[in-house]
Amino acid sequence: MRVRKRQPVHPGGILKRHYLEPLGLNISKVALALGISRQKVSNLIHEKGSISPDMALRLSRAFDTTPELWMRLQENYNLWYATHHSDEWRRVQKISAKPTTPSDVKD
Repeated sequence: MRVRKRQPVHPGGILKRHYLEPLGLNISKVALALGISRQKVSNLIHEKGSISPDMALRLSRAFDTTPELWMRLQENYNLWYATHHSDEWRRVQKISAKPTTPSDVKD
């Protein structure tokens, strides 16, 4: 696993800086276009919300991108966050399965 030291940009930050600001859009316009509440858009661009598959589909349609783009951004952010804010996963022991072949089986 490649460990990234620098935190990736939250997808809401991408939405704000690369779409809303250059297009001169405000939260109300985006919420109306996406068919969601202003609160959901606000939470997302203030990096308090996350991209769901439904939201990824809405954003991809509205901004002519792909849903995979938005899901990858969220996944990268989630994995970085979990890696740097949780130690529970480090306690998991590696499981190794020894492959069995017919010669390993004894009657």
